[in-house]
Amino acid sequence: MSKVRLAKFIADAGICSRRQASRLIDDKRVCVNGALANHIDHVDGDDLIELDGQKVVAQHDKHYFAIFKPIGIDCKLIPSDPSSLIHLLPQHIRLFPIGRLDKDSHGLLLLTNDGELCHQLNHPNFDKEKEYIVTTSKPISREFCQQMMAGVPVKGEITRPCIVEQLNETQYRIILTQGLNRQIRKMTKFCGNYVTDLKRVRIAKLTLAELNLEPGKYCAISRSQITS
Repeated sequence: MSKVRLAKFIADAGICSRRQASRLIDDKRVCVNGALANHIDHVDGDDLIELDGQKVVAQHDKHYFAIFKPIGIDCKLIPSDPSSLIHLLPQHIRLFPIGRLDKDSHGLLLLTNDGELCHQLNHPNFDKEKEYIVTTSKPISREFCQQMMAGVPVKGEITRPCIVEQLNETQYRIILTQGLNRQIRKMTKFCGNYVTDLKRVRIAKLTLAELNLEPGKYCAISRSQITS
């Protein structure tokens, strides 16, 4: 096995995404051969990598799941939190979400122990479409949709152009190729309205409808269903 970046090794072990692995290193929770790790470390299976004192073991079997995340479930995998997503997942496999849905949102969420795939899908250059159905507190207009499509300021940057289609007086469909934190809620607020319900119905070509899942239920899927 050739040596790889430490964050990639941790992600490939199914612990978390590569970005989250970098945070663990920053927080001084990772050791390599008994010494605190840093980002330039390159490791392989002969090295002793520990997270919070527990050995990190490379995994070779990759798993992919889809879940219908209910409202009120937090995507942070914290066993002590009764509302954590971890309590809805299979216990014999360590999985982490590819991207997130905030606690007040529901719909399609993908999970894996494939850190490389998670890194690719979360990278802003990957451009995978994510489709949502959004309900608002007040009626929306053609001008609202046009403003959303053109891009609005969120976290100091203008959101990418997107597709917005009005479905009825207080509901619209939006298709994004980026995933800023609470992006749709912030975009809607900037345009003078508020989200009362947000449901993700599609990621790339995979739709929630075709999986036929009830809220809180999951199923195994193939890698090709995510990447095709």
